[in-house]
Amino acid sequence: MSVPSRQIRATYTAETITVYQAYPPSIAVAALAHGRFVPPFRRERMTWIKPSFRWMMYRCGWARKPGQERVLAIEITRAGFAWALGRSCLSHYDPDRYPSRSAWAERLKTSPVRVQWDPERSLDLRPLDHRSIQVGLRGEAVARYVDEWIVTITDVTATAYAIHAALERGDREAAAALLPPERPYPLSAELAAAVGAAG
Repeated sequence: MSVPSRQIRATYTAETITVYQAYPPSIAVAALAHGRFVPPFRRERMTWIKPSFRWMMYRCGWARKPGQERVLAIEITRAGFAWALGRSCLSHYDPDRYPSRSAWAERLKTSPVRVQWDPERSLDLRPLDHRSIQVGLRGEAVARYVDEWIVTITDVTATAYAIHAALERGDREAAAALLPPERPYPLSAELAAAVGAAG
């Protein structure tokens, strides 16, 4: 069965969705201790959340890239995620989504949430034909993320290491078995249109 070109796939429950971020130990340890992001995490910066574990592994190099040595699974409320998607702007101009380039540029400047669709990754981190969503939060969206949406924060660095080790020894079955279970995430027609989800 073919996968839609732009579809959100995630681990989720009736109330929450899991997203991933990778940080240096200083930020990760503080977040894990407090159950939320605290300094040295900086609210002033845009922070990107990713529902795809494999895309996160591509971005952080199996938790081996400098400054991304700790991978966190952040369970957030689905209501918060919907708030973000509903106030988002695509990071690139899409004539099917925006009436003009200037209208998109104005939306980009004022929106607290940025969305981009990047090639999803295989178990070997090679690009696939379909895409995965990345959601960038800034300003009010970061404050809501940190103060309201987070339910739990879990360190999944060991999972990243274990999957990579299984791949290194050629055991793809074992590696695949360790992946978090992700399935298509339901979106209303309004939110699908807002983020440019497409079949």
